[in-house]
Amino acid sequence: MFLSPSDLTELAQLATKAAQQAGQIVIDKSQSSLDIIRKEVGESHASQVVTEVDFLSQKIILDILEPSCKQFDLALLTEELPDNNQRFEKDYFWCVDPLDGTLPFIESEPGYAVSIALVSRDGVPIIAIIFDPRERVLYQAIQGSGAFRNGKPFKIKSKIPCPEQKLMFISDRSFAQQAFYKDIKKDMARIALEEGYGGVITRTQGGAVMNACWVLENSPGCYFKFPKTQQGGGCLWDYAATVCLFNEAGGIATDIKGFPLDLNRSDSLFLNHQGVIFCSDADLADAVRKLFKRYGV
Repeated sequence: MFLSPSDLTELAQLATKAAQQAGQIVIDKSQSSLDIIRKEVGESHASQVVTEVDFLSQKIILDILEPSCKQFDLALLTEELPDNNQRFEKDYFWCVDPLDGTLPFIESEPGYAVSIALVSRDGVPIIAIIFDPRERVLYQAIQGSGAFRNGKPFKIKSKIPCPEQKLMFISDRSFAQQAFYKDIKKDMARIALEEGYGGVITRTQGGAVMNACWVLENSPGCYFKFPKTQQGGGCLWDYAATVCLFNEAGGIATDIKGFPLDLNRSDSLFLNHQGVIFCSDADLADAVRKLFKRYGV
């Protein structure tokens, strides 16, 4: 089914409504005691925990989005429901993470968000809606129409290196626990100096969605994950919206080798086979790729 510009606008408005209403529930429940459930997926603690808020958020989102699936013949992929594989049959599918960053949410720390994307069958993200309920920040993007932050055009700051500016190096907690992480930090400090910046700031706090958004908010910056053989490394819903947002905001969002992420992977929901790079500019992305070749992880 062909989606016209007006169709995409309508769908983006629906997703915005869904993300904001779900985000309000997340905020309302953020100070409550939580029932925490463990999932038998992934290898990191962050990928294995889920709360009743995840399910409440998902219900709100689906109540709003499911009618559009029938109207526009869309498939649906969401984190807390089994994959029904309709994403391989329809031209587009909703890709939903009702609460990314469950660990920071449980800990009452920044780093969680509601994330909704519309993805084409060939794996290209067309719409991105991300709502950071803690900070009340809404990110929106439609392919070819630019990115927006709280309704205002949003672009990565132009690269103007200076000693007073520092490079933001963002990583997941699981990445920071790797044996080579200390060496990676030293290399990132070296890269910062080579790029003309006055050092590096590290951050290992958020979920995948907000980690990527923080790169956009704190340019110059980068967030990356090396490929690995173990199942994990984030799922389709962890990256679909942020890839679209980066594409429209002028950032770099690729796999570790510079190719597009496989956002409709047929054999798994995980992207551990590719690794990910979210960078504020191409030079930083090239430097990260060289790091991967050096460490050969």
